[in-house]
Amino acid sequence: MTNEKERPLSAVSPNQAQDLAWLLRGLGEEVPVIRGSVLLSSDGMLKASDGFDRASAEHLAALASGLFSIARSTGTKFDNSNEVRQVVAELQSSQLFISWAGFNSVLAVLARGDADPGVVGFEMARLIRAVRPFLHTAARPPAAAADPRRPA
Repeated sequence: MTNEKERPLSAVSPNQAQDLAWLLRGLGEEVPVIRGSVLLSSDGMLKASDGFDRASAEHLAALASGLFSIARSTGTKFDNSNEVRQVVAELQSSQLFISWAGFNSVLAVLARGDADPGVVGFEMARLIRAVRPFLHTAARPPAAAADPRRPA
C-alpha cells in the first residue's frame, strides 16, 4: 500500500479545478461566515478558489504559502517537527485560517471577524479528511539548467 505522502498526483486538470472549487463553495455554504477560500500548493501556486477574483485568490495563495512556511520553520527550530496543523491570523475584521491539506497542498480560508474559530477549523478539517486523496500536489520539477548557447 502506498503511503499518502509518497503518492503525489500530477497538476490539477481544469475539470479537477472546477470540482475542487465546487467543494470550496460547499464549505462557504456550510459556514456562511467564510468570505472565501483557496486551495494551493505548498509553494504558493493556486489550485482552486471560491469567493475571490483570480488576482485576489493568487495573492492570498502566495500569502498563505509564506505564513505556512514560516510556521513550519518555527516548528523545525522550536518544536522538533515541521508538521503544522493550522495557522490562524486574527485581523481587524477577518480571520485567516491555513491548514495542511495533503502532500504539498494547503487550504486557506478567510472568514469574517465574528467567525467561531472552532467551527471554521472543524469544517476545514472535515473537508480535508473527505477529499485528501484528491488534494495532493506533485512537487515541481527542478528548473532546467540554462543552455549558454541559447538566447534568453
